[in-house]
Amino acid sequence: MLRIRGAVAALMLVAALPGCKIIKTPTPEEKAAEAAKTAFDPTTKVEAIWQSQVLPDLEKRAGDFKTVLQAVASNPDEAGAKYGNPRKQASSPWTYAVKLSGKIVAADTTSRAGTVDVDVDSDGKADAKVQIGPAVRGTALRDALDFLDFNEFRNQIEWAQFGKAFNEKANTSFLAALPRDGLVGKTVTVTGAYPLPASGQLPLITPSALALGQ
Repeated sequence: MLRIRGAVAALMLVAALPGCKIIKTPTPEEKAAEAAKTAFDPTTKVEAIWQSQVLPDLEKRAGDFKTVLQAVASNPDEAGAKYGNPRKQASSPWTYAVKLSGKIVAADTTSRAGTVDVDVDSDGKADAKVQIGPAVRGTALRDALDFLDFNEFRNQIEWAQFGKAFNEKANTSFLAALPRDGLVGKTVTVTGAYPLPASGQLPLITPSALALGQ
């Protein structure tokens, strides 16, 4: 009897409290659905800007490969501000947007991180490496875009995922369709970007557009 009276008294006390309401504990499914609303989706974010911003921006600002090389040799910082993103993170290397045409003199298609070596000045020697995937390294496409800012992202993980999504977009858009045989001797035209290479290393270009010729 005392238990019943106690329960009734507790209910009356709750009812007497103004503005008091019972909050339902969300189920695991409801928690997951709510989290999904705010989850970072790098693929969707890149997809939304690829055609409207990324390709036009790189096409507009990319310099002739030989011109950019000369500018970099003269002053890497000035070249980076002109052909890359002047708002880059201070610890990151400069990244340069370029256009080039030349002949493929070597191809590595056995590795998933496939590349072709391109002779730009017709001397028979490679002047640049161009990534052809399917695994594409680095974040050159992201880093060359001057309308992107690291501070707009919540953390370094999101920023890294965003950079990787550019490579995946390039691969699905055009790199995956490239032939893997008979590349040596063909001409190639590329728009893309590359980070400042180590001394003695060829520029490693990540393409935003690539076309093969005969």
